[in-house]
Amino acid sequence: MSALFFSLIGCAAQAQTARLPKSVDVPSHQPMSLTEVFLDDTPGEIWLRLRFVAPEIARESGTVPHHVAAQDMEHLCAHVALPMVAQSEVVPQRIAISLSDRVVDFGARDVRATQYFETYRPENGACVWEGL
Repeated sequence: MSALFFSLIGCAAQAQTARLPKSVDVPSHQPMSLTEVFLDDTPGEIWLRLRFVAPEIARESGTVPHHVAAQDMEHLCAHVALPMVAQSEVVPQRIAISLSDRVVDFGARDVRATQYFETYRPENGACVWEGL
């Protein structure tokens, strides 16, 4: 997988721990940090995974319900992930956007965390929701 990762454009690698630029605004206007970007071929095809921390989705103290966060994830796919794909030599079969109210290691289980995941298929310059 490391060869796949390095073939993704350098800006994606640098974006792993970057704060989202002010020009990227999600529909809910909640604060959000991009914490990880990587390519994953474990599902048997190449998936681009973008992981965000979004404290406002927290079950106990959050103000953003799932149906609103789902709109944010679609927006992130279209306005963050697709531009990365357009500048990359690798075309993923799927784009996975995940939101968590706190940092959680990929694949780790944290019962305290609120996490949402959506999967999209990049098609004709758009994100097509997979509804998995």
